[in-house]
Amino acid sequence: MMFLAAEGAQNPLIPDTTELVVGILCFLIVFGFLGKKLLPNIQKTLEERHDAIEGGLERAAEAQAEANQTLEQYKAQLAEARHEAARLRQEATEQGATIIQQMREEGQRQREEIIAAGHTQIEADRKAAAVALRQDVGKLATELAGKLVGESLEDHARQSRTIDRFLDQLESNATSAEATR
Repeated sequence: MMFLAAEGAQNPLIPDTTELVVGILCFLIVFGFLGKKLLPNIQKTLEERHDAIEGGLERAAEAQAEANQTLEQYKAQLAEARHEAARLRQEATEQGATIIQQMREEGQRQREEIIAAGHTQIEADRKAAAVALRQDVGKLATELAGKLVGESLEDHARQSRTIDRFLDQLESNATSAEATR
């Protein structure tokens, strides 16, 4: 029991004043050392990290703003290029239509020239054939008439008159036959 009585005099929850004073002094020394030496280093490291994070955010914001500006420029250039392509397509369509119209007009003109030249050639060939036919028919008619009459119709003037009269009668008969149809 003595053991309890000796212990009862001293409460374990209340520390000895010497220990309390030594503990407080040690705490103040450690706290002072930490405050003077370690805390500024920690504060400096925290500020560097804060600056690095803030600077990184600012750089990221600047990069984002620059990227947005570049994107807007790209979109503007793309819109301009599309507009230019549409304009060039329209011009090409108009030029194509103009070229087609010119080619049609040129083709029409050439066709008309070819038809006119063909008509001229046909008329010239018809006249040449008529002249050649007239001469051949005239000679045959003169020979036949000479054989029928029994005398020579060699006189050129008489021969021409006879041939012309004969051919005129043939043409008038052909004309009247065509008119009655």
